[in-house]
Amino acid sequence: MDLDIIKIAADTSNNKILEDYTHKSKYKNKTCGDYIEIRLEIKKNQIKNIGYQTKSCVYCQASTNLVTKTLIKKTKNKLNYLLDNLVDYFEDEIKPLPKDLIKFKKLFNKKNISRKNCVIMPLIALKKMSIDE
Repeated sequence: MDLDIIKIAADTSNNKILEDYTHKSKYKNKTCGDYIEIRLEIKKNQIKNIGYQTKSCVYCQASTNLVTKTLIKKTKNKLNYLLDNLVDYFEDEIKPLPKDLIKFKKLFNKKNISRKNCVIMPLIALKKMSIDE
C-alpha cells in the first residue's frame, strides 16, 4: 500500500458529526460492507460545512477526505463538476484530470482499479444526495 494514501486518510478534519446540516446521504458497499454517511450544510448555493463518518478501508477514508476538503466553501456546481470528472477519469484515464483535481490522481487510477468501489464510495453517496432544493 502506498504511504501517501495512508497519510491522506489520516487527516480526519472533516470526519465529524455535523448537527446543523441541510443534506444527508448514506451508502453501504454491498461487496465489502463498508459504510459512509456524508452531511452537507448548504446555504445560498455554497457548501458551508461538511461532515462525514465512515466504517471503511483506508482507500475510502482517503478518498472521502480529499472529496470533502475539495468541496468545502464551493458551490453545488463544483460538486457536480467533481462527480463527473473523477468518475470519468477513473473509468478510462483517457481524458486528463483538470489541473484543480490532480491531487486525486494518487487514488483515482488504474493501479487501484481493484479498489474502485472503495475509492468512489463518497462520490456515490454524494450523487444520491438531492441538492437541487
